[in-house]
Amino acid sequence: MWIVQAQRSAQHQANHEQPFEWLQACHDRVERTLDLLLRLLEHVDAQGADEQAVQAAAQVMRYFDLAAPLHHQDEELHVFPQLKDSGDPVAQAWVQRLQADHEAMTADWVWLRQALLRLQQAAGDPHWRWSDDERRVMHAFAQRYEDHIALEEGRVFPRAEGCMSADERAAMSADMLRRRAVGGAGR
Repeated sequence: MWIVQAQRSAQHQANHEQPFEWLQACHDRVERTLDLLLRLLEHVDAQGADEQAVQAAAQVMRYFDLAAPLHHQDEELHVFPQLKDSGDPVAQAWVQRLQADHEAMTADWVWLRQALLRLQQAAGDPHWRWSDDERRVMHAFAQRYEDHIALEEGRVFPRAEGCMSADERAAMSADMLRRRAVGGAGR
């Protein structure tokens, strides 16, 4: 089944003691989910709103409803401030671009989520198809994430990590765990 392919193991392992490795593992999951979204787009073109399409839509919604906002918050709270405070105008420009990306991704997700809900409501209709606008937004959403991840992994994460002490990285990890209630009483 083509949906299962999106669940394969990540290239980076989430190491809760190494927050930047954890962020990269999140990026791997984003990329797998975006791949699923684009395969879903093709699948619907060929099969309509069949059960596999409905299941894939649910997987995409689950990721972008729950995990993606936490990941963006991780960056906003811990990564971006390091570069904003660095005094480096290039690094500060990167942060401005990435923050604008987060806003655009959030807005696109609201719209895209409605398209996925429409697909779910059409469950069982072999003739159901995406609109041209939905197709365009899906491709733009995926491309924006790919470009965003490339900048973060290629430039932003290494620079921010280099600015942080071991204690700051430990505090970042602890906050990431707390907000996800991993291993804590808030599970």
